[in-house]
Amino acid sequence: MATVRELLDRKGSDLLMVGPETTVLEASRLMNDRGVGSVLVMTDGALTGIFTERDLMRRVVAVDRLPGATKVGEVMTSSLVTCTPDATMQDCGTVMSERRIRHLPVVDDSGVVGLVTTGDLLAHELKEKDAAIQQLESFVFYVRQ
Repeated sequence: MATVRELLDRKGSDLLMVGPETTVLEASRLMNDRGVGSVLVMTDGALTGIFTERDLMRRVVAVDRLPGATKVGEVMTSSLVTCTPDATMQDCGTVMSERRIRHLPVVDDSGVVGLVTTGDLLAHELKEKDAAIQQLESFVFYVRQ
């Protein structure tokens, strides 16, 4: 069964991080420029939260807060759900589905080492299905000969 470590080896772990004093406007621009849906919030090198598109919508826009005057630390999700590099992709999918989250930070003893997203899970699932189809097609072709 595929692990998060294998995903990170393929995907890399180029993470977008900000401090809690970063404004929501700055963080949103970074997310937009990089085409991502979240930034990890770091304090003194430690993961203290995550700021997502959902946080922007629910905790800033929907309550009419000013993005340029609101700090990420005020509106981030601080009750983090994380996984380890040894977690399986299936376990990540289960946790993300049950907790209704789209971004899952990956941590080990050294700190944050990656991020698993629902897009990563979908790409992994498609790759697995394609491999299964290839095997079945090879078998059917072999049997017909």
